[in-house]
Amino acid sequence: MNDEIDISAQISVQLERANGLLERVLAEVAKTPSTHAIFVDAGYVYAAAGRLAVGTEDRRAFDLDAEGLIEAFIDKARTIFADSRLLRVYWYDGARRRIHTVEQQSIAELPDVKVRLGNLNANNQQKGVDSLIRTDLESLARHRAISDAALIGGDEDLVSAVEAAQGYGARVHLWGIEASEGGRNQAEPLLWEVDSQRTFDLDFFKPYVSRRAATATYEAAGTPRPSREDVRFVGAQIAAKWLAERGRAALVDLLPGHPYLPGSVDQELLVEAEKLLAYSLRGQSDLRRALRDGFWENLQTRY
Repeated sequence: MNDEIDISAQISVQLERANGLLERVLAEVAKTPSTHAIFVDAGYVYAAAGRLAVGTEDRRAFDLDAEGLIEAFIDKARTIFADSRLLRVYWYDGARRRIHTVEQQSIAELPDVKVRLGNLNANNQQKGVDSLIRTDLESLARHRAISDAALIGGDEDLVSAVEAAQGYGARVHLWGIEASEGGRNQAEPLLWEVDSQRTFDLDFFKPYVSRRAATATYEAAGTPRPSREDVRFVGAQIAAKWLAERGRAALVDLLPGHPYLPGSVDQELLVEAEKLLAYSLRGQSDLRRALRDGFWENLQTRY
């Protein structure tokens, strides 16, 4: 009888220890912030956004302000995943022999952005991009590096990537682009597998997609391309005006997002700068970066 009591007491002690350990683990998990990442199939974005905004999928016919669009995606994710931090943005594209183009190099230099390249065949079709997305999604989910993934794409081959990430407990949220002719530009099996869906309309993409003829109009008028320093100075001018109109409270709200600007502020900055410069900055990531740098530098000196 005494032996049975001793065994029972030992079991009770062990259970208490196990419960205490579990409570500590749960407490640590509760303190760990959620983390999200954004996975962008650039081929899908160029095709769908180009057709929606300018009526063509031909990349040669329009400029895509990838830097501005990435910042808009980050800003949107910050709103949707309010209690989560961004791990990074993964930008998947194709290139001949996987050698970065000038545009892809400029995207790769952006903060919190990782460019991953598949191959581009003789017909300008991407090869290997879907497998790259699956590898990254699965690896990050398996190592508990992310709790949520925003996936911007439409190919049915991405279903396996979604299933792999979900198998390790991550939630996958599919973001899409409004189809210009109605209907859908994302595979139904992909829509069925994800945890949530969201579609961005024409108004969201308008600031970031423009026909190349728009830039040619400025060049035809004889307006030279401004230097980075000229654009940086204009950004500082606009910042001073912005702060004078909105006050210090607006600045305090804006600073935590550095180096990113909310989409509405970024678009206002772009439009105002193009008026002052009489020159289009669409699709010119180096000048757009100089503009934002000037804007931020001016605001930070006043804080």
